[in-house]
Amino acid sequence: MADPRLTGPQPAKPEALHERAMDNIRYIRETMERASSFTAVPGWGGVAMGVTALVAAYLAQVQDTSAAWLMTWLAEALGAALIGAFAMAYKSKTSKTPVLSVPSRKFLLGFTPPLLAGAVLTPVLYKHNLHHLLPGVWLLLYGSGVATGGAFSIKIVPLMGLSFMALGTAALFSPHAWGDAYMAAGFGGLQITFGLVIARRYGG
Repeated sequence: MADPRLTGPQPAKPEALHERAMDNIRYIRETMERASSFTAVPGWGGVAMGVTALVAAYLAQVQDTSAAWLMTWLAEALGAALIGAFAMAYKSKTSKTPVLSVPSRKFLLGFTPPLLAGAVLTPVLYKHNLHHLLPGVWLLLYGSGVATGGAFSIKIVPLMGLSFMALGTAALFSPHAWGDAYMAAGFGGLQITFGLVIARRYGG
């Protein structure tokens, strides 16, 4: 007669340790991928910033005084900052990523110092009647901020920063009259181009 201990229902085997470990690794990898795809300047926000920069470039070139020219671009900088902040908040909400997640904090830590340097240099250069250097300086510093901050983001962001830096360098060695054209090409053209790529490949 069969032993009932051998023919009765057997308890379920505990989940293998290696299977649990693989599940944990998979979860960690997916979480890191979602976090690393977050960009401090979302794609559609970048496109909107680029469009407003093109408008500002047109308005700036028809101003009669250097003060009016400077105020036009400062107003554009403020508007672009507001657009970027709103777009970042919206993307973080839709992607269910905290606004101040680790990647975004690292991006801001790399992005902010060059902008602060630009804020210091702008009144100094204007005071000494060197405002014609501002387009190149702005493009170069903005690009360096994007490149350094982008080291903690997706690969296309540092490339965007390097493109701005190249354009800013060219502007510094070009005729002064080309300043607004360089600003339109950088803050308008490059911002729109890279914004569309980011929006298409990385979810807005």
